[in-house]
Amino acid sequence: MHLTLRSILLPGFLIALAVVAGAKEPITEGEQSAVMKDLDPYLINALYGTDAKGETGRFGAEGGMADLLSEPEFVALVQKHDLKLFSGPVLGDIRPTSAKFWVRTAGEATVQISIGDLTSQAIQTTATDDFTAVMAVEGLQPFTTYSYSVLVDGKAIQRKAFTFKTSPESGQRVAFDVAFGSGARYVPVNEYAWRNMAASQPLAYLGLGDNVYIDVMNRRGAQRLFYYRRYLSPAWSELVSSVGTYAVWDDHDMAMNDSSGGAGLKAPWKMPNLNVFKQNWNNPQYGGGDSVPGTWHSFSLGDVDFFMTDGRFYREKKDKTMLGPDQKKWLLEGLAASKAKFKVLASGTMWSDGADKDGKDSWAGSWARSERDEILDLINDKKIDGVILISGDRHRSDIWKTDRPRGYPLYEFVSAKVTNQHTHETFENAEWSYNKGNFWGQLSFDLRPDDPVMTFKCIDISGKIVKDFPLKLSQLSHK
Repeated sequence: MHLTLRSILLPGFLIALAVVAGAKEPITEGEQSAVMKDLDPYLINALYGTDAKGETGRFGAEGGMADLLSEPEFVALVQKHDLKLFSGPVLGDIRPTSAKFWVRTAGEATVQISIGDLTSQAIQTTATDDFTAVMAVEGLQPFTTYSYSVLVDGKAIQRKAFTFKTSPESGQRVAFDVAFGSGARYVPVNEYAWRNMAASQPLAYLGLGDNVYIDVMNRRGAQRLFYYRRYLSPAWSELVSSVGTYAVWDDHDMAMNDSSGGAGLKAPWKMPNLNVFKQNWNNPQYGGGDSVPGTWHSFSLGDVDFFMTDGRFYREKKDKTMLGPDQKKWLLEGLAASKAKFKVLASGTMWSDGADKDGKDSWAGSWARSERDEILDLINDKKIDGVILISGDRHRSDIWKTDRPRGYPLYEFVSAKVTNQHTHETFENAEWSYNKGNFWGQLSFDLRPDDPVMTFKCIDISGKIVKDFPLKLSQLSHK
């Protein structure tokens, strides 16, 4: 096994970190944030350790904020940088008249959200949920911009980025953008992507998995490290405090590369890892609840319905399923019942034949194709118009078109290299395929015309539009 040495500076001493070539260990080079320069080495040593597998953190397999707070050195860093509000806020579950806000505090605290005369419930954060809380504010107006503040133990925290827009109502003729992507490892020199994404003012951001790169299956402390790091990123904080955020996981943030959870909940790592995911996101719901948990969920933004699928937690190749029976039933029923003009089916891995490495890890695999076709056949059988496919996983941006004899062509839009360094090759058989630098995807919905339009855009890390591809609703119709 080839090892290289990486050195990280901790308060008072230097550590040589043995790195296994190809491992997804934390990247620290090029860091500019003063907060991260102080906290990052400390957090890495405490929760991940000095080996490339993340198995030597000094708090053991289940380390977290409570353990960190037991050390005076960490408490001093929190005080130095005024980090009582340690992570967040993260805006989520935006609706026409309400929104939810997620926060993490450094230790127990009472937290609350204030929007003008409206306030959320006050919640006490505790170690049980890694000092996180989700609060809802109701009584808002549709498609309206608001500023807000976070109260931590009665102290109001307000920043320029603490502003957002509620969702439009169904039937409201408006235009809005939804950003999406994956391939989002914490790479300090590329973190400014999130600030440029925030500057484009999307209504929502969809994280399609590989939202952080963990690749540690049985160490929740190491998993938490990667979330702490991302949420301490100033650029990420600007985005998620102002944009509705929705996420599912893929292999690198669930377990290991190309991993499958298998049927049921017998694997001992499944529920603990899901618990870490739930503690770090602000989704409307998580799978089918306590009986059939997962990261899948659905939500609506005006006349657009989104179905965020989890293709990892119940993936079982011998049973030829990506979703598992309960999630598949949820998706088929929800898609059939949707009255929205556009329906967006989101997957961590790609839908189209030819889009992946011979289907080894995607819907194109021989083991998954029949389940995929059952979903796509429903679109024809029920005459469901306006379906759009989006996906991540492969580190490039694509447009794929699948012609179907009984219905309109299905278009898939891939975007999976927001901050990652590693690049995957382009495909000539795609409608369009691109892999230069870093980028994210954007779906621009214009619901004002009688024939509404969705325009896919590939936007590079600087905020420049590399590609735009409009589709009218009439092009996605059985009529």
